[in-house]
Amino acid sequence: MSFIINFYKSSIGKKWIVALTGLVLIGYVFGHLAGNLQIFLAPKYINQYATFLHSLGPALYVIRSFLLVCFFAHILTTILLAKQNRDARPQQYAIKASRQSSFATRTMVFGGLFVLCFVIFHLLQFTMRLTPDIKAIEHPPFMSGEYDCYNMVILSFQKPLISIFYIIGLFALCLHLSHGFQSLVQTLGLTSRKWVCVLEIGSRALAWVIFVGYISIPVSVMLHILNPVLK
Repeated sequence: MSFIINFYKSSIGKKWIVALTGLVLIGYVFGHLAGNLQIFLAPKYINQYATFLHSLGPALYVIRSFLLVCFFAHILTTILLAKQNRDARPQQYAIKASRQSSFATRTMVFGGLFVLCFVIFHLLQFTMRLTPDIKAIEHPPFMSGEYDCYNMVILSFQKPLISIFYIIGLFALCLHLSHGFQSLVQTLGLTSRKWVCVLEIGSRALAWVIFVGYISIPVSVMLHILNPVLK
């Protein structure tokens, strides 16, 4: 137990915690995107996807709890690591590093906190269905079925403020990911100049592919490409 505590207190230990939890969360981001994009196929597909998730019963809550633990551990350890690195380096070096680092790197902690707020709202909205916009459409005259995920998402994104907040939240997430991909692989030992260049280009491209994929839904709703389906 003392070894685990000492490992976590070290800079290397924190980097590994951030990397491993980040890897779990990146996998979730891709899986969640694949599920969400089914909204472009037909209402029944995303509704069947939602029904399948709820059919998992207690296993679904175990998965969600594991993801939340990884998420909060990732954020907390990132903050502690940033503080530890800041306390360890001289002021002159900190100023120089700030000038050379990217915008994504400099905003890593604050961007992560904004993403935290976005995720909390997202859970309250589409998972717990506690936000006012979702409660207002709890029993709309649309498709029948307990998990009418299709209409729930579209009716929510028809509200401009919801869609704009969603897009901003995803921008912050993908800005975070563009640096997170690089940090993850570098923590695993790929630090040569050649690999760093490839990682910078690849991580940014991958992050913005995710961004475009996620925002395609609210944008399509606002452009009336996706519309509610009547009974």
